[in-house]
Amino acid sequence: MFRRVLARFRIEFVTVLNPTSIQISPADRLRGILPDPEIAAISPIIEEIEELKLARNAAILAHNYMTPDIFHGVSDLRGDSLALARMAAETEADVIVVAGVHFMAETAKIANEEKTVLIPDTQAGCSLADAITGADVRLLKERYPGVPVVTYVNTSAEVKAESDICCTSGNAVQVVESLGVDRVIFLPDQYLGRWVATQTEIEIILWEGSCEVHERFTAEELRGYRNLNPGIQIIAHPECPPDVLQEADFVGSTAGMIDWVKHERPRQVVMVTECSMSDNVAAESPQTEFLRPCNLCPHMKRINLENIRDALRDMKNEVTIAPGIAGRAREAVERMLAVQV
Repeated sequence: MFRRVLARFRIEFVTVLNPTSIQISPADRLRGILPDPEIAAISPIIEEIEELKLARNAAILAHNYMTPDIFHGVSDLRGDSLALARMAAETEADVIVVAGVHFMAETAKIANEEKTVLIPDTQAGCSLADAITGADVRLLKERYPGVPVVTYVNTSAEVKAESDICCTSGNAVQVVESLGVDRVIFLPDQYLGRWVATQTEIEIILWEGSCEVHERFTAEELRGYRNLNPGIQIIAHPECPPDVLQEADFVGSTAGMIDWVKHERPRQVVMVTECSMSDNVAAESPQTEFLRPCNLCPHMKRINLENIRDALRDMKNEVTIAPGIAGRAREAVERMLAVQV
């Protein structure tokens, strides 16, 4: 069921579903993205990772916030958190290495009970996912009996298991409105929830969680970019505070921002999200100059070439989820995927 509904989501695959069958040198993948001396320095470890992928029949899934050496150098499949889960469900690989944070690896495991899912660093967490627990959700349901719980995918499997339905930043409004109710509990991102509330008449009961990267941006900072660069376009993720979103020319999910740049082809743009995403999109959008307000996610940056290699070499840091939790979490994700967007 999970794989069947996942097929409704449009995703651009960066290579075939069994990517290890194609061999491209690190220099070819990274030329024009990183300086030649840096490519030469990291080529040996990239080649080692490629050999391990072949030996393990493994695929590396990289989130858009990974650094270019990972995103362009060793990843087989790329995307946002839910896109990675879809790709994981469809790849022919036996071993999946998630170059991202822990909740993403959990979601990949939810989609792939039979596969081995590894995360290079078990401490790669998320301030948003850490903002709420399953016990918190149970207390909220006691306080608001009968009110459905809509949970952002940037949460732990335990929290998803306590929820009625999940959502992404790209489909949150549609998911909320699909329930046919007057109010919902929306977890855990207060800023995404506030943005959803501006797009619907449904009452949104918020939890006070936030992303430590996106909440650092300010409207004053963005006005400064406009003053120095007349005509610049500002695009922002809805996890940002409301005053930041008011300054933006476009508000959208990670995938939405990428599509906007590809289709609009602005001369200059500020992408108000994690800094490495600008680096990765810039490599594929040479017509656009990216001004980078460089807020880095410290959790994403725990993932590097060395611990990717180590995870594959030693088959360590396997992600496991208790069957009862995995099954209930899967139901919440499947309900989301059944919503037409």
